[in-house]
Amino acid sequence: MVSRSYSNLLDLASGDSPSFGGERKRFPRVATVPGLLSEVDDETCNSVGSEAPSSVSQERMIIVGNQLPLRAHRNEDNGEWCFSWDEDSLLLQLKDGLGEDLEVIYVGCLKEQVALNEQDDVAQTLLETFKCVPAFIPPELFTKFYHGFCKQHLWPLFHYMLPLSPDLGGRFDRSLWQAYVSVNKIFADKVMEVISPDDDYVWVHDYHLMVLPTFLRKRFNRVKLGFFLHSPFPSSEIYRTLPVRDEILRALLNSDLIGFHTFDYARHFLSCCGRMLGLSYQSKRGYIGLEYYGRTVSIKILPVGIHIGQLQSVLNLPETAAKVAELRDQFRGQTVMLGVDDMDIFKGISLKLLAMEQLLMQHPENRGEVVLVQIANPARGRGRDVQEVQSETYATVKRINNRFGRPGYDLVVLIDTPLQLYERIAYYVIAECCLVTAVRDGMNLIPYEYIICRQGNEKLDETLGLDPSAPKKSMLVVSEFIGCSPSLSGAIRVNPWNIDAVAEAMDSALIVSEAEKQLRHEKHYRYVSTHDVAYWARSFLQDLERACGDHLRRRCWGIGFGLGFRVIALDPNFRKLSVEHIVSAYRRTKNRAILLDYDGTLMPTGSLNTTPNIEAVGILNNLCQDPKNVVFLVSRKDRKILTEWFSCCKKLGLAAENGYFIRPNHDSDWETCVSLPDFDWKQIAEPVMKLYTETTDGSTIEMKESALVWNYLYADPDFGFCQAKELLDHLESVLANEPVSVKSGQHVVEVKPQGVNKGLVAEHLLTTMRQKGKLPDFVLCIGDDRSDEDMFEVIMHAKTSPRLSPVAEVFACTVGQKPSKAKYYVEDRSEILRMLQALANASEQAAKTAPTPASCGGLIINRE
Repeated sequence: MVSRSYSNLLDLASGDSPSFGGERKRFPRVATVPGLLSEVDDETCNSVGSEAPSSVSQERMIIVGNQLPLRAHRNEDNGEWCFSWDEDSLLLQLKDGLGEDLEVIYVGCLKEQVALNEQDDVAQTLLETFKCVPAFIPPELFTKFYHGFCKQHLWPLFHYMLPLSPDLGGRFDRSLWQAYVSVNKIFADKVMEVISPDDDYVWVHDYHLMVLPTFLRKRFNRVKLGFFLHSPFPSSEIYRTLPVRDEILRALLNSDLIGFHTFDYARHFLSCCGRMLGLSYQSKRGYIGLEYYGRTVSIKILPVGIHIGQLQSVLNLPETAAKVAELRDQFRGQTVMLGVDDMDIFKGISLKLLAMEQLLMQHPENRGEVVLVQIANPARGRGRDVQEVQSETYATVKRINNRFGRPGYDLVVLIDTPLQLYERIAYYVIAECCLVTAVRDGMNLIPYEYIICRQGNEKLDETLGLDPSAPKKSMLVVSEFIGCSPSLSGAIRVNPWNIDAVAEAMDSALIVSEAEKQLRHEKHYRYVSTHDVAYWARSFLQDLERACGDHLRRRCWGIGFGLGFRVIALDPNFRKLSVEHIVSAYRRTKNRAILLDYDGTLMPTGSLNTTPNIEAVGILNNLCQDPKNVVFLVSRKDRKILTEWFSCCKKLGLAAENGYFIRPNHDSDWETCVSLPDFDWKQIAEPVMKLYTETTDGSTIEMKESALVWNYLYADPDFGFCQAKELLDHLESVLANEPVSVKSGQHVVEVKPQGVNKGLVAEHLLTTMRQKGKLPDFVLCIGDDRSDEDMFEVIMHAKTSPRLSPVAEVFACTVGQKPSKAKYYVEDRSEILRMLQALANASEQAAKTAPTPASCGGLIINRE
C-alpha cells in the first residue's frame, strides 16, 4: 500500500496510474486540485509510521513558516506573477547551515493574495522553480488568524501585555482561536502532501504555528519534528492567563525538539509544563529533556545568528561606499548614535528618545556634538497602539529638536521611510554607538548586524579615512529584556524603563576610551562571526537528529482527541498489561503472590481523603478468599492506620512504613524486618525538618515509628523541589554517622533505617511461600513511584532463582508510562481496579466449578 501523502498527486489528479518501479522521483509534486487530501481530524484514521513505503529515499528538511521566503509581484506588461527569493528571510538564510546534500522544501504563505483561479498555476510554478509549497489562506480567515489571534492575543501576551481592558488587546475571542487552529490545519495538510515521514525532518517556526505539531504527530506518529520559537516565552504567571494554555503546551510537546533563544524563555516554558501539566524535566549530559508519555521532548537553547556573507556582500557594493561618504559629510564633526527599530509598542523608541532628552539636559556639552539617528521601520501589526507610538515618537522628536537644536542641526534625525539594505548598513558603518532599548523582544539581531558592519572593509576604511590595519571599535547599549543581551557581554546593559540609567549609559558610551571600544568590539565580533545563522541551523539539525534517534526502535500509538492528542512511545520490551492476558495466566496457575502499592496505586495521588473506598476493600477481600492467593498491601503509612483501615480484611497481608513492619494476616502479630537498637537519630533529623517546614508553606512532617517523612505535595512545586534538594543535602550531612538512609521520593524526603525498603516485603513473601512448599507460579506486583522499584527489582531477579517456579508468570507493573524496572504498565487507578476485579471474578468462577477449602494470607503495599 502506498501512502496517499507520497505518490505523485498530479498523476492521480489527471487519472494516470502512478508508477512505483524504476527510478524514484526526488520530490513528490503537490496537489493542484481543490479539496483536502487527508483529514487529520478523522478520529478513525490510523497512524502512519515507518510501515508505508516512501517515494523518497534521500533525507530532506521541510521548513514550515508563516511566510515563504519569496518576493512576489505582477509583471506590468503581461500581468503574470513574478517570484524571487527574499534574501532577507531567515528561513532562506538558515539553509546555509543544512548542507548541500540535504534537500530543503518550504511550506508557507505568500505575502500577496493570489486569486482562486490562479492558485493551481502558482503552486505548480513555486514547486518546480523554488521547491516551495504555498498555503493559500482565504483573506477573511487569514485576518482572523494573523491580525486577530496572533497579533491581538499571542503577540501581546508573549511580550507580557495582559488584556486587562478592551483597549489592551481585547478579551479572548473563541472565534479567533478557531481560525488559528484552522490555519494550522491547512499548513498541516500542505506538509502531508509532500512529506516522506521515514526520511524527512520537519522544522516549524514561530508562534503562528504552535498547534501544527499536533496535526502532524496525529497523522505520522514517528514524524521527525522540531519547533523553534522566535518570540519570548512569558513566565507562568503571565502565560497561565491564556484560556487555551493547555492546548498550546500539549501541541508543542508533540515536537521532538523545541528551541528557544535564551535560557529564560526555556525556563518559563518548563515552569509552565510543570505547573499546568505536572511534568518534570531532567538534564542529562548537557541536554534538557521532558518526559511526555514515554517520549523525551528535548529543549534547545541557542540564539539565532545573522547571515554574515549577505552583509559582507552588501558592504562591498559601490552604492554602500557612496552612501557612507554621503553620511560622513552630512555628520562631519558629530558623533552619531544609532537606533534601528520597528515602530511598535515593544521596541521602546519613545523611552530611547526620552533618555536622549535627559542626556542633553544633564550633559549640555553634548549639544551640537552628538546626533541620534532613529530608523523607524514600518510596524508589522496594525491598530490604535501603533498609531499612538507614531504620534508620541513624532511629538518627542519635534520637542527635542525645538528645544536643543538650531537651524541646520537636529539632535534627533527620524527616518520613518523604508530604506534599502545598503542604506541601513551605511548608517551602521558611521555610527559610533548603537542603541537597542526594546522593553521586550525575542531576539533582535540589530546589534549583531552593527558589529559586522563596524568591522568594515578596506574600501570603507579608505572612504572614512581610517587605517585598515588599525583595530576596529564599536559600542553597544542594549536592553536587558532582549534575547541577544546575554550573548553580548561587552555591551552596556540597561533597564529601558529607567530613563536616567539609559541616559547615563549613553554618556558612558560616548566617553569610554578608544582602547576599551576596541576590546569590546573584538570580543563581540569573535562571537557574532562564529555564531552565525548557519551555525545555528546546523546545531539545531544535529540536536533534532539526536532527539529522533530512537523513533524506529520504539513502539508508538496515539491517544486523545482534538488538540489533546498525544503519542505514547514505549520501549519494545515495555508494554501495556492487558486484562485478558493476565486473567489467562491467573487461571492457569495455583500458587499466586500478589503485591500491591496503596497510595497512588489503589488510591489517587494527591487525594485529601486517603481512606480506602468500599470498592477497593471488596476487591481485596474477594482476592484473599481464593486459597491459591497470597495478597500483600504495602504502604508508607504506619501500622496503626493500616490496622484500622483494613480490619475487615482478615486474610490480607500488610506491610507498614515501607516494609519495616509486616503482618501476614489479621490474626498475626506485627513483625519488624530489621532490628534497630534505638531511634536517637530522630532527635537530630526532626529539628532540621521543622526548620524547612516553617520556611516552606504547604509542607508537613509525618511522624512514624521507624521513619520521618517531609512532604511538600501542597507546596509551590518549584520552591518545594528546591527546598527538598537542600533538605536532602542537609540531612545527609548531619546524619552521616547514623544507621539510617535519606531518600527523596515523589514530593517527599524520607529518613528511615538502613536496609528498609519495599523490596523486603517481596523477599519476605517469596521466601515464606517457598518454605511452606508453595512455590509461586504467578507473581503480580503493582506500584507507581520510585520506592516501588525495589519490589520490581526483587521479583524480576527471582525469575532466575529457585524462589519461583520454573514456569512462573511474573507481572511487574507500574502506573503510567515512565522509566521503570517493571516490564508492564497500566494507565491509572481505574484500570488497576478493573484488572483486580477481573482476577477476583476469575477466582469466583473457579470456586463455583471446583470449590476448595479457603486458606490464604495477604499483604498490601502503600506508597505513603
